[in-house]
Formats: sequence, C-alpha cells, structure tokens
Amino acid sequence: MKTATMICAIGVLMSLSSVSAFAASSCDSLAMLALKDTTVTMAQPVPAGQFSPPGERQGGGRGANPYKGLADFCRVAVTIKPTSDSDIKVEVWLPANGWNGKFQAVGNGGWAGVISYSAMAEAVRAGYASASTDTGHVGGRGTFALGHPEKLIDFGWRSEHEMTVKAKAIIQAFYGNAPRLSYWNGCSTGGRQGLKEAQMFPEDYDGIIAGAPANRTAISLWIAHAVLKDPASYIAPTKYPIIHQAALNTCDNRDGLKDGLIDDPTKCDFDPKVLLCKSTDSAECLTSPQVEAAKKIYSPAINPRTGKQLFNSLVPGTELGWGVQAQGPEPSANIYDQYRYVVFKDPNWDWKTFNFDSDVERGDLPENLVMNATDPNMKAFFKRGGKLLLYHGWSDTNVPTLNTIKYYKSVVDNLGGTTEASNNIRLFLAPGMGHCGGGEGPNVFDKVGALEQWVEHGKAPEQLNASHSTDGKVDRTRPLCPYPQVAKYKGSGSIDDASNFVCRMP
Repeated sequence: MKTATMICAIGVLMSLSSVSAFAASSCDSLAMLALKDTTVTMAQPVPAGQFSPPGERQGGGRGANPYKGLADFCRVAVTIKPTSDSDIKVEVWLPANGWNGKFQAVGNGGWAGVISYSAMAEAVRAGYASASTDTGHVGGRGTFALGHPEKLIDFGWRSEHEMTVKAKAIIQAFYGNAPRLSYWNGCSTGGRQGLKEAQMFPEDYDGIIAGAPANRTAISLWIAHAVLKDPASYIAPTKYPIIHQAALNTCDNRDGLKDGLIDDPTKCDFDPKVLLCKSTDSAECLTSPQVEAAKKIYSPAINPRTGKQLFNSLVPGTELGWGVQAQGPEPSANIYDQYRYVVFKDPNWDWKTFNFDSDVERGDLPENLVMNATDPNMKAFFKRGGKLLLYHGWSDTNVPTLNTIKYYKSVVDNLGGTTEASNNIRLFLAPGMGHCGGGEGPNVFDKVGALEQWVEHGKAPEQLNASHSTDGKVDRTRPLCPYPQVAKYKGSGSIDDASNFVCRMP
C-alpha cells in the first residue's frame, strides 16, 4: 500500500490513466492526490453508522439518523475549478469492505446546489462506490447564474463530467483498480443530467437511469398565466380533489379496469366543464373562468400569433399535485428563476409580461438552455453498448410526462425504429405515480437491478414490478411495461397483484 508521502514525492499528476500504476491507498492518503484543476479538501474514514450530513445534528428519536445502516466507508471531498469562475464541490464515497467493483453516480433535483447524500448512501449500501456534486454552487435557486455564464455551464453539464472523471481516478487510487462498470442514477434534474452525459460524454457510463428528465420549457409560466394572472381564474387547492375525481369518473375504466388509475391519459377526453357551477360558486364546482383555466392546464402551450404548439403541459390524473405549479402566488420557482436570472437577467422581471411568442423564442436560445438534454443522437453511447432506462410517472406535475415520451420517440426514430432501438433504450410509464415517486399508483421498483441485468447479462427489462404502500404496508403491485406496451388485466384474480397482469400493446 503506497503511503501519502510516497505518492506526494513521486509528484504524479493523477488521472485515470496514470493512477493505474499505483497500488491501493489508505483513505487518509487520498488527501495527497494531485488531480487536474482539483483540490482534495477531505479524505477520512467514516465508521459504520457515524455519518451525518453537514449542518444536520445526530440525536435520539425515530429516524434521527437515516445513515446509521451504512457500513464503514472512505469519504473524499474535492473542489474542482475548470474555469476561473468555477467552484464545483464533489464527494466520493468508497466502501471500506465489500466493494462490488462498480461505480454509481447519483443525480440532483431542481437547481441542485447540494450533494445528494441520501442517494449516495443507498448506492454505498448496495456495494457501489458513489459520487455526487453540488453542480458548482450552493443553494437550490437560480440566482447564482446571473452574470456567471461559466457557472451556468457547470450546472448544465460540466460539473457532472468533471465529477465522473475525478471520481474514477479516486476509485482507482483507493482500490488499485478502476471500476469495471459505471452507472448513472438520477431523476428530474438527475434524469436530465444522465441524458446529457450520454449525449456529450458517451464513454463516461455503461448504463444510465434517467427518470422524469427535467428539460426546461416555460410550462410554469403557461400554467401561471392560466391560473394566477387573473384572480377570477384561480383554482383553490381545496378544489383539486373534485377535479381529480371527475377525471377518474370519466377515464378510469377506459382500459377496462376500474382501479382508481388512468392507464393512458392521452386517451382521456375529460372536459372540466362537467364541473361548471350551476349558479353560485361552491366547493363542489368550478366557475367559468376556473373551467377555462383547468382546460389550459391540460392543453399544450400555443403561440398566440402562429397557432403553433410550443410545448406540452399536464394530463388528466395530475390534479392532486397541481399545487406545485398552480397554487401561487408566483410561478414555480425552478422555471421562474430560469427566466429571471438566465433568460432576462433581471431579478425584478415580471412574469405577467411574458409573451408566448417572442419570449419563448428568446428563452429557447442555445445560451439559455445549456442544461437541456434533448439531442436525439445517442448513437455513440449505444455503439459502445450503453443502455438507457427512462421512466416517468403519469401523475407528474413538475415535469410533463409527454416531454419524455416525445424525447423517447425522437431517439427511437434516430435509430431507425423500435426494433433497432429496443436493445438500447426503454421507457417505462407509471400510472398514478408523481414526480420521481409517490402518488396513488405503484411507484417503487428496482431500477438499478433492472439496469444491472441489462448491462451485465444482456437481459433487457420486459417489465418492472412496482409496488404501492400505505402506512408502510404494500397494498398493490403492478407491472410497468416498456412503452408503448401497457399492463393488461388477465381477467381473474386480485387487481392489486402484479401476477394477474401482462404487458402487451394497447
């Protein structure tokens, strides 16, 4: 085992290629690693059950330390500065024993600004070495981007690639071997990050899980204009359940099964006008302006001058989560910040002035969407055997599910059709599932296990068995099927048992 003194004396610039010349190092000695544009700020062993996220206190009581089940690991923190305005924080966690020989990077949410500790812990529990980045800034708002184009690039894609390269070098130094396989696991911003990695750096990962990829559109402004701009159009959150129930009454049994879920919302023709108040407003009906607002939430954004469809909005079945976008008093912060700090570069910009013609065009300029990952050309990633597992909940109100379907279709078309693409990319849609999880439908499933089988054994996932729990008890299981297949009831047995369903074309 090389000591820190020996490594320092040799003075080698550590990169993934040069590290291979050395045997495994102790955790403490990793503090002396020399990595390009990088400073190691911490390298310390963490005893079993002793990790606590920075700024949080360990203490007694139920759930006080969700990391207590972690075995010993080596915690390495680095700061990467690829530009003079960069300040990318990364942590790499290395199991002290039982490393499975693989690397699993985990993604972020929203504007990031934090290390994804809980996701790293999950990966380490499974035997992986793991890494996460704050994407180059602190705090979950977009204020950092104002006047800092390099920081925006760091957030958009550079931090993830830099993290990946440095993490692999650290893994090589610690274990004496590079990871034999590398996986990305992320949802929302993390889903978008995974797609960006495959598009720009196809050599970085062997398999990518990309849930609900948060490619940015002006959806929050579209919904805000529908519901918040005119007080008469505002729909109180107390009315969301009645709209949701009306949508279920219209479309739940369209798939031949009344189970409280809308299997395919694209085939749901629900019109909120059925809830129009007969006389005065009440808790059980919608006023005429509220009906029109609800219709706009369900409708794609339209350019008022050309009539062209601009981007997708939400679908029937999402109503219980409308508060994310429609509760107000301002638009959802993720997209509001995008336009304030990135597009218009004005913290005082008034969202009510947004023009769904010229301002959409301005927002879609390449310099404003450096984070978006919508390039359909995945051929380089797939050529080297890369696998992409996409998933999205139909009841997602943060990111329109239709966006992911649109992207999936663009990749498939670029590859020449479903037959050619199915060995490399699969999309799984979850009826009733919210943003990255939760919701009325089955929403817990083994994504990592499915990807491992696909990458390591060539077994493409034919279905993902998902479960729903209430008060910690599983009360429904259901298969999630590779799009465009859907789960169909066999006709007998419990509708809450996945074994009574089969995946087939609608």
